[in-house]
Amino acid sequence: MRTALVLALLVFAMPAYAANHAVQIKGMKFHPAKISVAVGDTITFKNADSMTHTATALDGSFDTGQLAKGKSAKVKISAAGAHPFKCSIHASMKGTVTAK
Repeated sequence: MRTALVLALLVFAMPAYAANHAVQIKGMKFHPAKISVAVGDTITFKNADSMTHTATALDGSFDTGQLAKGKSAKVKISAAGAHPFKCSIHASMKGTVTAK
């Protein structure tokens, strides 16, 4: 019984690790366009399109800057809630990060 209690305490004492998620930019779209993450997670945006793109949160919480073909940028999601984003060069390209 004591061993089980010690093991249970160790499991709950383990630190939570942030996850990394990936969004590909291809065909003038974000793939996936909607993604759910935990606060503290990171998202790597990779541009597989022939044109330069950005992933810019409308609330200002993240911005990849301009990504040329083959380039990527990692952003950290620091606040809970929905964070709609778009390509600041091509306004029809939209997505949403939802953080819990």
